[in-house]
Amino acid sequence: MTPAQTEIVQSTWKHVVPIADTAADLFYDRLFAIDPTTRPLFKAETLPEQKRKLMTMLSTVVTGLARPDQIIPAAEALARRHVGYGVTSAQYDSVGAALLWTLERGLGPAWTTEAQDAWTAAYTLLAGVMRKAVA
Repeated sequence: MTPAQTEIVQSTWKHVVPIADTAADLFYDRLFAIDPTTRPLFKAETLPEQKRKLMTMLSTVVTGLARPDQIIPAAEALARRHVGYGVTSAQYDSVGAALLWTLERGLGPAWTTEAQDAWTAAYTLLAGVMRKAVA
C-alpha cells in the first residue's frame, strides 16, 4: 500500500464510523448472500457481538495501516483463531467482496475509483498476512 492509499482508507473510514451498525448489518447480509458457506460459522445469538467485533477490528486495522508492523501480529493471531472456527482460505475472498460492497454502499459519493483501489489494497494486504499465517 502506498501512503496515499493509507490516507484514503483512513479518511473514508471516518465516514463509516457513524454508520457502523448499519455497515455491519450490510456486511453480514451480503456475506451470507454471496457465500452461504459462511453462515454456519456464526450463531444467531452471538451475531450482534460479532458485528461489534468486526467494526472494532476494522477500526484497529485502519488506524494501524501506517504502522503495519504493529498490526501484523494481531492479524496473524486472528487468522489462527479463525482456523479453529472453520474459516477456509476461499472465504477470505467472500469477506473481501462483502467488505468492498458494504463500503461502496456506505460511502456513497466518497466511494471513488481511488477509494476502491485503496480499500482493495488494504484488504489484499490484510488477507495476505492472514492466509500466510495459517498456510
